[in-house]
Amino acid sequence: MQYSRRYSTSSFSSYFPPGVKWLLIANAAIFLLQFFAIYFLNWDPFRALGLVPYQAVAQLAVWQLFTYMFLHGGIGHILFNLLALWMFGADLERDWGTRRFLRYYFLCGIGAGVTVILATLLFGGAQYRTIGASGAIYGILLAFGMLYPDRIVLFSFLFPMKAKWFVLITGVIVFLNSLQPGGQVSHVAHLGGMVFGYIYLKLAKGRKPIRKTVPSVSLRQRYERWKLDRARRKFQVYMRRHDDDRDRWVH
Repeated sequence: MQYSRRYSTSSFSSYFPPGVKWLLIANAAIFLLQFFAIYFLNWDPFRALGLVPYQAVAQLAVWQLFTYMFLHGGIGHILFNLLALWMFGADLERDWGTRRFLRYYFLCGIGAGVTVILATLLFGGAQYRTIGASGAIYGILLAFGMLYPDRIVLFSFLFPMKAKWFVLITGVIVFLNSLQPGGQVSHVAHLGGMVFGYIYLKLAKGRKPIRKTVPSVSLRQRYERWKLDRARRKFQVYMRRHDDDRDRWVH
């Protein structure tokens, strides 16, 4: 897919390329519908879309590996995921193109879901429900660190560091959390998203260049990129567990 000129025709399309834009809209719309249905009707219309390993395997509810990514357990949960998607995913989509970006996003998310299922074989909990797009988001963070290793991100609003070191620290934290007792499958899902993303990036790099050759950039594009980078540096990247009163595992 060729680099699209429409990204440079307006500030809005430059900040929100189509893949990122529609992922943001879809996740936000489903969250709001779910929130108001529960609040006013005491009914969760999307509960069956969460990933329950037993249902996905024994009852062949394989669609849950896709749909669980669009459900979130609270305001903080969805805000972190959507902010990270926008901050770190926009550059990837501009360089890769929408089709390749979405393919990578859903590969990481589905891979995280597969990791959840495999983890339940070892730790139990096949009846518990998992929701959240964090597996795909952690894959996005990994790709950003690998493709733009020298970009500066601000860790916890305090520690500026290069993206490659941020990804390394993130990976170590996620790996150590996944080893904690108590069956914290959400952390395993985060790790799974990064592992599947890493495998994809390595295989794709072996076939053809992972980054696209971008035409010369205008002064306006440079200014817009600078503003986006400045906004990204102000974004607090943090690790936290997303707990939900109704579900044991949310990631």
